[in-house]
Amino acid sequence: MANNKADLALIVGLGNVGAKYDHTRHNMGVDLLNLIADAYKINLVPESKFAGLVGRGTIERHDVRLAFPTTFMNESGRCVGALCTFYRIAPEQVLVLHDEMDLNPGAIRLKFGGGLAGHNGLKSISAALGNSQNFWRLRIGIGKGRGEVISHVLSRPDPHDRALIDEALDGAFLGIQILFKQGPDKAMQVINGFKTAKFAKE
Repeated sequence: MANNKADLALIVGLGNVGAKYDHTRHNMGVDLLNLIADAYKINLVPESKFAGLVGRGTIERHDVRLAFPTTFMNESGRCVGALCTFYRIAPEQVLVLHDEMDLNPGAIRLKFGGGLAGHNGLKSISAALGNSQNFWRLRIGIGKGRGEVISHVLSRPDPHDRALIDEALDGAFLGIQILFKQGPDKAMQVINGFKTAKFAKE
């Protein structure tokens, strides 16, 4: 599906709602979404019919909607499905930003389609899109941790991991700019080859 044209119409940042979840590992998708919204001055406002915060703006001359589902993570598809139905957005035009336990903090990857890696948000979105897995994902590494999965993903990173993740979020934002300017092939090359400065030193 990778090509030289960005045809994205919807960028979704996954996370849980509420102050206690702010900046936790499971909310890295919405952290990146907010970074994009701030940079391009796109206001996210509550839209009850879409069960989320939704905004519309221009990213590198492309008309795009941003969305943060305000359901819990495992019901994210309610927002995405409603938006795609109402605005006639195809799965291939959707980019989902989400945390990824199978990647270490500081790592990011861009991919199209493929498995859902047990991520409840992705499962919900896939179901809402007619069980399609043919949407884009930008995966933000949070690592596996050493304890119980739920407590790990719902906790905030320690300062070391937070520094790596922040650097990776900046790299992901740059990659998204390239995605819209130069297309998926170049964006995947940049994002999938990203290394934090700390990794480069080691």
